[in-house]
Amino acid sequence: MILTTTQTIEGKQIVNYHGIVFGEVIAGVNFVRDFFAGVRNIVGGRSSSYEDELTQARDAAMREMEQRAMEKGANAVVGIDLDYEVLGENNGMLMVTASGTAVTVA
Repeated sequence: MILTTTQTIEGKQIVNYHGIVFGEVIAGVNFVRDFFAGVRNIVGGRSSSYEDELTQARDAAMREMEQRAMEKGANAVVGIDLDYEVLGENNGMLMVTASGTAVTVA
């Protein structure tokens, strides 16, 4: 499966469009991570726990989008866009959405 943010794939021709596919993940961030991230915010530095959570959520959204594309018979997804939002009370939830157009390329 080819996954790309571009509208075309160099050296490949899109021969069929299967429609838009999405992958959505909503992940909660636990209290311990929040506490240590808050400390990091005060003293400076990067929050590896939040970075890890973000990476896992993004990867899961991409896998879900890819799976949905395969179910439609596609072998590539073009024009991928990733969106990130915080949701819930006190912004305690992270939502990652991956979307793109499922296509068959030859």
